[in-house]
Amino acid sequence: MTQDQSEPEQITWQGRFITAKQRGRWEYVSRARNIRAAVILAIDPAGHVLLVEQFRVPLGRNCIELPAGLIGDHDDNADEDVLVAAARELEEETGYRAGRLVSLGEFWSSPGMVSESFTLLRAHDLQQVGPGGGTEGEDITVHRVPLGEIEAFLTARRALGDAVDVKLLLLLGPVILGGKV
Repeated sequence: MTQDQSEPEQITWQGRFITAKQRGRWEYVSRARNIRAAVILAIDPAGHVLLVEQFRVPLGRNCIELPAGLIGDHDDNADEDVLVAAARELEEETGYRAGRLVSLGEFWSSPGMVSESFTLLRAHDLQQVGPGGGTEGEDITVHRVPLGEIEAFLTARRALGDAVDVKLLLLLGPVILGGKV
């Protein structure tokens, strides 16, 4: 056990959705009220991955991401099921409904700074049921990109000034591991 582990956790600031904390020398952020996140990998039968683009205030620019959303972020659904939340978020953001969702496990995106985790889910048997775009005020653009063109798509989006979410490394893995970079 390190010295920092034995120190008490202190809340230095808390808002509606995030909490800044300190434990020993470490400063980090967590989701307030144990809110969790669901991230959905949705690949249609034709081999196209569904991505979303939305403006992210902390980055000051658009970001290309997998569809995702918060689980239990409202007081009336604090104990929301991850599969229910993922299904809702996929349909709201992309306009696609999954016939089946499978949990691939819990992951942490930046464990040295943020204690938030997300559950990664794989969407199967996709059917388009609406336009997507998110709920009021989200202004989400849906991209349906062939898996074989994901690297070129992300390169083009970076050239336009867009950010790329770290979770998209999941789709770039074969390119990176195959030595094509």
